[in-house]
Amino acid sequence: MARQVTTRAAAPQSTPDIRVRVAALYAELQPKLLRILTANLAAPAWVYDEACQSAWGSLLLHSAQVRPGGELGWLTTTATHAALRTLRHERLEEAPEEPADPIDLAERRALSPATDPEQALELRDRLAEVHRLPPREQRALMLQGFGYDYAEIAAVTGDSRRTVTRQLTRARQRLARAAAEKRETR
Repeated sequence: MARQVTTRAAAPQSTPDIRVRVAALYAELQPKLLRILTANLAAPAWVYDEACQSAWGSLLLHSAQVRPGGELGWLTTTATHAALRTLRHERLEEAPEEPADPIDLAERRALSPATDPEQALELRDRLAEVHRLPPREQRALMLQGFGYDYAEIAAVTGDSRRTVTRQLTRARQRLARAAAEKRETR
């Protein structure tokens, strides 16, 4: 008769154990986390505090998935994302009530009565060229038009910073070529 072997899975850490571990990490890593955030982001102090609170709360919830010894990196990434979300939210709240799409905004400006007819035609032609760009390049260009930097665009689109740089470079090159071709045909 075969002997049945049973294995016992490691018991998950209990909530009090996790809280004690995170409390010990907090005392050690919080000053470092704040230094990293203030060195890499330009924001009001309350944004750093809110981002750190969010990161520490997430660590409590997800501590089982964080590699021991990698907590500072995980906290930094989480806090940076939280700070960028907060800054983006603040920027949107402070923005005047205008269309979210820069192309819509440009078209409205082109149709406003104060615009010179020649300027309106030029703007319409430029917008047509932007519409001819691939969607990813259009999106990167629009986000940059809203004032997002390369890192923020990368965070929003899920691309790397290098990919965003390439997309914006290609978009500018295509628009410059289109403008040069148009000047040559005149």
